[in-house]
Amino acid sequence: MPRVVPSQVVAFIDTIPLTDDPSNPLPVDTAEVSGLADLLDQIPEELLTMDADTYASFICSKARIRDTLSAWTGGWGTERLLLIQQADAIRGIRYALAQCPDESPAPGTSELSFIADPDLRTNLRNDIGAINRALSSGEWKAATVLAGSTIEALLLWALQRNPAAAIAAATTLVTAATLSRQPDANLERWDLHEYTEVAANLGTIEPGTATETRLAREFRNLIHPGRAQRLGQTCDRGTALSCVAALDHVVRDLTP
Repeated sequence: MPRVVPSQVVAFIDTIPLTDDPSNPLPVDTAEVSGLADLLDQIPEELLTMDADTYASFICSKARIRDTLSAWTGGWGTERLLLIQQADAIRGIRYALAQCPDESPAPGTSELSFIADPDLRTNLRNDIGAINRALSSGEWKAATVLAGSTIEALLLWALQRNPAAAIAAATTLVTAATLSRQPDANLERWDLHEYTEVAANLGTIEPGTATETRLAREFRNLIHPGRAQRLGQTCDRGTALSCVAALDHVVRDLTP
């Protein structure tokens, strides 16, 4: 089933004729109001991020929609008159949903409390929530690729806390032939291979986590058709679970 998000419901409401004149109710197809009620029930709870007063009004407006549909049961045809009280309830729902995001971490998503930057923390938590949803939906490529990218973002964050130490460790790894070349002085230009090896050298992640992350890098790169064809591999449940396990362990190692 497609995921229903607030902006989608707002756009749907905008197609419903709503009267603003108490003496002039407008005709509406009952299927539109019934469809609205169904869409409202399908919005994930974690996306309903509104203040207490707005949420109370939202719940009351949903109740009015249900009462309206109940009152319309029976009779001939599917067209009914939408009174201003009912139109106001739908407007109230639209107002509440317009304040809500289309992305939010799924319940149980790691808090990432060790990241002080609220924007970065929110973005990464949203990504982890999207990974969990992709797993539950069987979207193996999405889970594999996004998990690899999130690992990369977390390791970049960790190494940027002490760039000088990261550069020094990279130099050591070049000497040891673990890295084939000296990475760029700008850590943002590194790739997951460099982040993984430097983080492992510094003890930022455990050796077992580094091994998992190396696998995640290989699986994440299957997004490139040529590589997938050359290796005879595709993203599947195994690659997704492997990358998510690596991500979970990176988060564990970075959590104080």
